[in-house]
Amino acid sequence: MSAAARLFLVLAGLGAGLVGSIAGLASLISYPALLAIGLPPVMANVTNTVALVFSSGGSVLGSRPELGGQATRLRRLGVVAVLGGVIGGLLLLITPPGAFERIVPWLIAFASIAILVHRRPQEVQWGDRRGDAIGLSVGVFLVAVYGGYFGAAAGVLMLALLLASTRESLARSNAVKNVVLGLANAMAAVIFIFFGSVQWSVVAPLALGCLAGGAARSSRGASRARSTPPHRDSGGWDRTRDSPRDRCLPLTSFGGAQGRIVCGPENVSTRDRYNVVDAR
Repeated sequence: MSAAARLFLVLAGLGAGLVGSIAGLASLISYPALLAIGLPPVMANVTNTVALVFSSGGSVLGSRPELGGQATRLRRLGVVAVLGGVIGGLLLLITPPGAFERIVPWLIAFASIAILVHRRPQEVQWGDRRGDAIGLSVGVFLVAVYGGYFGAAAGVLMLALLLASTRESLARSNAVKNVVLGLANAMAAVIFIFFGSVQWSVVAPLALGCLAGGAARSSRGASRARSTPPHRDSGGWDRTRDSPRDRCLPLTSFGGAQGRIVCGPENVSTRDRYNVVDAR
């Protein structure tokens, strides 16, 4: 492979890492780049999945602060994502190459629609219902299967699912998305390494760019999310900053005036103090 091709793949990996950590669009950049240098579609997808493990690693490194306090959720969803990634990887290997070539344009069209669909902020929900947790796990499993099979815009779908199903902020949901999809992608990559046709000469330059881009974009995106001015939904909940640790209750519950909310820690002790936030 020529030096120009290696440079092209590094730049493609950098672009994939930059958009993948915050928007989940990495494959829409890296996969066409692999096709452009002459790899067959299935080999390109297998090689792309292995290289994107480094993009996921960079994204997780850049969003570590937002993972604090989410260990329980990560363990539960991580197991589901691992299973989904394995199944998605196996599905790719058993799909005839000709059939995969016919499916890919539809997957890219689906990814494009997922990107364009506008998702409104969700109303805050004041309880952790078992049905919601099961629904989230099923949704994560399905997205993980798709991520292991092809993966374009899987991050968009996963982030929308997390924001709709949890009360976490955008930055914290994006951090969970990075870990969960990273696990699904890693398990699919393991399947491909042992049973697929990975073009290793291509993995190195693409992975280098993915790692750098993922770390840079995730760190910058998390910083911007932390500094974003509050944007509250119709329930008065700040989706950009509030989390289960900062639940908001109407001040009228405490005998106050309407139009204001009281935010405080999830587990309030006698020494905790509430912060009053204007929700109007």
